Amino acid sequence: MSSLALGYNEVEIQRGMTTSSTAIFVPFMTRELRMGGQALYYGMNALSHNIIMADRKKLKSANGLYLGSTGSGKSFSAKREIINVFLATQDRIIIVDPMGEYAPLVRRLGGQVIEIAPDSPHHINPMDIQLDLGGDESPLSMKADFLLSLCELVVGGKDGLQPIEKTVIDRCVRQVYRELALGIGDGKPPLLQDLYEELLRQPEPEAQRVATALELYCTGSLNLFNHPTNVDLTSRVVCIVLKGLGENLRKIAMHITNDFVTSAVNTNFHNGIATWCYFDEFHILLRDALTASYFVAVWKMLRKKGCVPSALTQNVKDLLASREIEAILDNTDFMVLLAQAQSDRAILAKQLGISEHQLSYITHSNPGEGLLFYGSTTIPFVDRFPKGEIYNLLTTRPEDLKNEQGA
Repeated sequence: MSSLALGYNEVEIQRGMTTSSTAIFVPFMTRELRMGGQALYYGMNALSHNIIMADRKKLKSANGLYLGSTGSGKSFSAKREIINVFLATQDRIIIVDPMGEYAPLVRRLGGQVIEIAPDSPHHINPMDIQLDLGGDESPLSMKADFLLSLCELVVGGKDGLQPIEKTVIDRCVRQVYRELALGIGDGKPPLLQDLYEELLRQPEPEAQRVATALELYCTGSLNLFNHPTNVDLTSRVVCIVLKGLGENLRKIAMHITNDFVTSAVNTNFHNGIATWCYFDEFHILLRDALTASYFVAVWKMLRKKGCVPSALTQNVKDLLASREIEAILDNTDFMVLLAQAQSDRAILAKQLGISEHQLSYITHSNPGEGLLFYGSTTIPFVDRFPKGEIYNLLTTRPEDLKNEQGA
């Protein structure tokens, strides 16, 4: 028999094999990534054509980056992961969307889309607070710290708030939350106007200065944050759309959004639930120093509270704008690299130690093709998705959207 170790084969059957078919039998030619449990699908290995299944939560740091030039498929890949998270886990999902690209998908998943704009009917009250969460930090102290930074953003100036102004704001914050903290009154959280009116009642001239700066956002034309919350912030999938905001209002909206994300992560962690956070057009969000420092803190600290953050950007240079922001790249163990511009390829090759051969997978590659970094494992991948109803929810390519509208 041919199976005996006699050195000859009496079954005269031969089979020809191509080079690529033979190569997969050589162990050191390919690396595979196929995990069990709540692992998610990330495409097919470009060399062996085996599926890639990975669980980001098992990494030392679950932080993720989607990097690629315009049209390379960043948003499509992130939306693929969002659908897989939704179907394979019970985790919560939060999307910060500066361009409004994720709203159709979120609505189809039964989630809550919140459009923050001067003419939007959706409102988030920045004064909302949860006093019943356990933990080392006081919810009231955290809210006071948030409102201090909000007032600093509103007042502006190179020097920010002066010590007396900070003291007055802290005093007023504790006063407006007094009834809620003591469990008396109607139990409704205060509005920004309550803080504004409390500042006007203070004798210090510094309080009048801060109140005057807040007036535009309380009784003025930009009072969109002076309303009770009228959207479902507890929905399993929440998408915050920041499209159509002016520069000043965008900074304040982003600061309030960051506070909501932190509060949601803390609440979900308290309930034993992980939170997947997606920040699209990350290079736009990094332009503001306050927001940039917040994301550095997210990448360093919130992962300890079950947060799985992902950032999508086409500008790798923005991640190296300062040593502080560079920490985001250093604290990321999961990366999806798609087609890159020439200058970005050189930066990534130096920062990540990518070989010339590996660079070929992100050089003039087609949408959905690139490199997957999972901890110390690097795998070239291909992700083909059939066109149809779900594809139409995921795509942002103008030609696909045009064809869908014409159908």
